[in-house]
Amino acid sequence: MQKIHIRRFATRAELDSALAARLEQAILAAAQSPAAIMLSGGHTPLPAYRQLAARLRPLDARQRAHLHVLFSDDRYVPRDSEASNYHASRPLLDALALPEAQVLRVRTELPLEQAALDYQTRLRALLDQSVPVTLGMLGVGADGHTASLFRPDDLARARGRLAIAVSRPDGLSGISVTPEFLAHVPEPFFVVAGTGKEAALAGLEREDPGVVAVQAVQGCARAELWVERAAEGGT
Repeated sequence: MQKIHIRRFATRAELDSALAARLEQAILAAAQSPAAIMLSGGHTPLPAYRQLAARLRPLDARQRAHLHVLFSDDRYVPRDSEASNYHASRPLLDALALPEAQVLRVRTELPLEQAALDYQTRLRALLDQSVPVTLGMLGVGADGHTASLFRPDDLARARGRLAIAVSRPDGLSGISVTPEFLAHVPEPFFVVAGTGKEAALAGLEREDPGVVAVQAVQGCARAELWVERAAEGGT
């Protein structure tokens, strides 16, 4: 992997606006050729999702036919749970109004391991159709995790897989994409805001191989870090 390129934003509003614009650009580009975008979970991207949903024009038939949406991870909870990343992104998904088959959610109605295998199968089908992942968004936790890859053991179990089931530190189970899948994303970008993540951000900036998020994107040609200055402890 080449160096992680850092883009800093003075305020949360600037970060949200830039993220909404990046999403919109990727979505509208699907009018030209098939494309997939990977959304991340957590609270950080939600304002951008809502901002874009409020101004997004209805997609035309060509865009709807070409665009696919997938998720970096999700908790193993009902899809209408407040803890579900899929549920949290519904304002944006509803604005896109894509056919159900083109929204690759984690099917948490299945048994856990079967849900992970089902997600892997559908991710593999997307790659086999040569649909490029033109936008790959990732979050970062205070412990340095990304998606639902929390520990070195998760990375070890992920070898040869596109998706795996994980035991989360909060006691829930989850399903996550893997470094092998992320290697198909030309330029994933981490989006970080808020406080309490200074140590994880410092590890990302120096590309510390002990940070799980750094290891997760080792197979990518390039990665970016979008960060609100307050998250780095700035003023």
